[in-house]
Amino acid sequence: MPKPATVESDPPERLAPSLDEAPLRPFHLRVTATTFGANFSDGYALGMIGAVLATLTDARHLSGVWQGLLGASALIGLFFGSIVLGRVGDIIGRQKLYIYNFVLITVASALQLWARDPALLFTLRVLIGFGLGADYAVGPTMLSEFAPRRLRGVLLGSLTVMWTVGYVIAGILGTYLGKSEGAAYLLLASGAVPALLVLLLRFGTPESPSWLISQGRVAEARAIARKYLRAELGAAEVAPPERRTSTAGAYRELFSPGQARRTWFGTVFYSAQVLPYFAIYTFMPTILAALHVPDPDLQNLLLNLFLLGGGVIGLWFLQKCGRRPLTIVTFGIMTAALTLMGAFAHASTIALMVPFLVYTFVMAGASNLTQVYPAELYPTHLRATGVGFLNGTSRIASAVGTFILPVSLEHLGLSGSMYWLAAVLLVGMLVSLAWAPETRESVTTSGG
Repeated sequence: MPKPATVESDPPERLAPSLDEAPLRPFHLRVTATTFGANFSDGYALGMIGAVLATLTDARHLSGVWQGLLGASALIGLFFGSIVLGRVGDIIGRQKLYIYNFVLITVASALQLWARDPALLFTLRVLIGFGLGADYAVGPTMLSEFAPRRLRGVLLGSLTVMWTVGYVIAGILGTYLGKSEGAAYLLLASGAVPALLVLLLRFGTPESPSWLISQGRVAEARAIARKYLRAELGAAEVAPPERRTSTAGAYRELFSPGQARRTWFGTVFYSAQVLPYFAIYTFMPTILAALHVPDPDLQNLLLNLFLLGGGVIGLWFLQKCGRRPLTIVTFGIMTAALTLMGAFAHASTIALMVPFLVYTFVMAGASNLTQVYPAELYPTHLRATGVGFLNGTSRIASAVGTFILPVSLEHLGLSGSMYWLAAVLLVGMLVSLAWAPETRESVTTSGG
């Protein structure tokens, strides 16, 4: 008598043996997309003030001090947000800050529409920067702790590309649409639109399994890993609960014997990368005027396209090269480019624009490292604190450079200004030669 046929059911989906070996899943793309959106919002907010500052200056008769303060306002907020809220992310977790900071950013961005008083506009932009500072700390931290190791570099590096996209779009819109006072304020307030979209997409994001493990909440971490990533926790990813450290103790630990060199390297590396960037691009119209270019709007568009192209192509080098060699080589090229701009200050426009375009292209690619390196320098219990600290100190440098450059252009001219900016990049290269670690194979998904 024949046996009855049996119905074979599909085998259950196998779980990856660890977070680091998990395949790319829709949840990875969701976390990446919301972090992308945050970086787009940041680039848009910082790029827009530079694009409309000349219009606001003419309309409101802003002094040089107010121009510098408004140009540096979001950077000041970024400093405080990164330093203060980075540590909060290590204490209460990543997920809460991941959502609440964009409530602040959305509201403050929208209120810029009515901020005709420069003091009010300055205050709102500091608040925007404060919220973005939190995201600089917890956004890349969350992504690095969810992403498989083989994809971590390209995913984190892509954040800077999205920042550049936001910055470039802001620059183009501000250049061509921000010619009147009303349009300038409307463009500033339009930053609330991408911020609101990010906020809505972030609802429902779970806590980082790595942070839960560091708090001894392994069962919760395992449930999240299985549900969202279809992965088990590997043996190396499950560590005993770490000792609870006070805020003062956490910052002391950043400079402890086993960590101090990485912190000092990260501080100099990040600051040297972004100081010339923000200073130059916040006052791009002034610099293009100093270059005596015949069509500054067209040249500005060309530079923005080089920014975007350099960021995208830089992802390939980030994936193929180690962190250390890429850092050193790009610092060297950027130093040479700004030095040539200083030397050719009185040459033809073409002779000046060539090194400027080279600097722009390489700088955009090198900036991808600023999203990757910091998260790889620290263990889980210090990661948000460390990333926040490096972001915060780099924003001090950015704000200082942004405030000083217009004064420098007035007293030292284009040549002297390019020389001291090149010197900043040279310091970054020398410190990288001495201290830059290779972190390409580091693990960030563990509880340690």
